[in-house]
Amino acid sequence: MTEAHKPQRKKSWMYAFLRGLGSVAFKTILPVKYHGAELVNGEEPFIVIGNHQCWIDPVVMAVATKKRQMSILGKAELGAGGKLTKILQRMHVVLVNRHSTDMEAMRACMKVVRDGNILAIFPEGTRHHKGLMEELESGVAMIALRAGVPLIPMLIPTKMKFFRRNDCYIGQPIEMADLREKGISKDTCQELLGRITAVYAEMAKEAEGK
Repeated sequence: MTEAHKPQRKKSWMYAFLRGLGSVAFKTILPVKYHGAELVNGEEPFIVIGNHQCWIDPVVMAVATKKRQMSILGKAELGAGGKLTKILQRMHVVLVNRHSTDMEAMRACMKVVRDGNILAIFPEGTRHHKGLMEELESGVAMIALRAGVPLIPMLIPTKMKFFRRNDCYIGQPIEMADLREKGISKDTCQELLGRITAVYAEMAKEAEGK
């Protein structure tokens, strides 16, 4: 890792504690098998995206990265400006106003990857139960194109089940170099969103065959 890419923030004990609980749960009552976990355990910064069906999905994502702590993009309503907001921020949650251009949140996202850390995003914006990555927030594409780091997809094909194996698939980075060369625009953002949908459709098909 280059000097510029070394993480610059303090580690959150609350984050570490919750991830520790999740790690134990995913080996016992909610067993999770990770496929391709090596793709999210390098030292360089990257963005990881995932589908969102259950409240525990962020924990599944966090446990996959083992020792590194990620910053998760979350909706501002979670904190509502109270004490919970400060707690979430201490756990590296970047709060953003959905359906609007939140420049402060955009700068916070850029800082995460600029400091050499991992940014986690649920492109569907909230827990989604119909379709798979078909209704995506446009801001996700802008963040991914501006960040200049790999965009790695993570798929949890089914809702988490107790005492049964749950799978989590991690795919190769989504190709974006050609879109970045064209520049960030409405068209390139839409094209990237289309690629995300297509990648998840293919991942889901492969998961069904295993």
